[in-house]
Amino acid sequence: MMRLIHLFLVFSLLSVLAVGGGTAVLPEMQHMTVHTFHWLTDAQFRNIYSLGQVAPGPNMLMVLVIGYQLAGWAGMVVVGIAFFLPDCIITLFVNRWWVHLGGWPWRVSIQRGLAPVAIGLMTSGTYAIARLSIVDAKTLAIAVVVFGILLWRHVNPGVLVLVGGAVYLLLS
Repeated sequence: MMRLIHLFLVFSLLSVLAVGGGTAVLPEMQHMTVHTFHWLTDAQFRNIYSLGQVAPGPNMLMVLVIGYQLAGWAGMVVVGIAFFLPDCIITLFVNRWWVHLGGWPWRVSIQRGLAPVAIGLMTSGTYAIARLSIVDAKTLAIAVVVFGILLWRHVNPGVLVLVGGAVYLLLS
């Protein structure tokens, strides 16, 4: 029962921080689940994140897998409610307030000010996952090639994930 309460509190906090995008909280989620509470290892977190990227639907459904891994079906339900409900409620009220302030002169300034914050948070999430995923020369080479392909052409990231995984398996 205490684990469910801890899961609820941790993922509720992460939910409040994740307003606007789940990628922003990946470093904190990894820190809390791996280093603070020792619920997962770095490899388990990386694998769950990878599963969330490959599975259809929003990638932050990965939190449900974390909840299931830690406390079964009850953990999955608790984490799902804790992670998605506060964010939905905050977004609903902020959106209504934002629409109400449609002609407010500071609105554009706030939007412009939040853009670099969002980019910084997403970059931080990407860096955290890269630190977990790039573990040797093979994974570094795959990451560099995938990054180059994405800069050069628009390719479905799912295809790159599958090809990158196959190449890693072939090189292992």
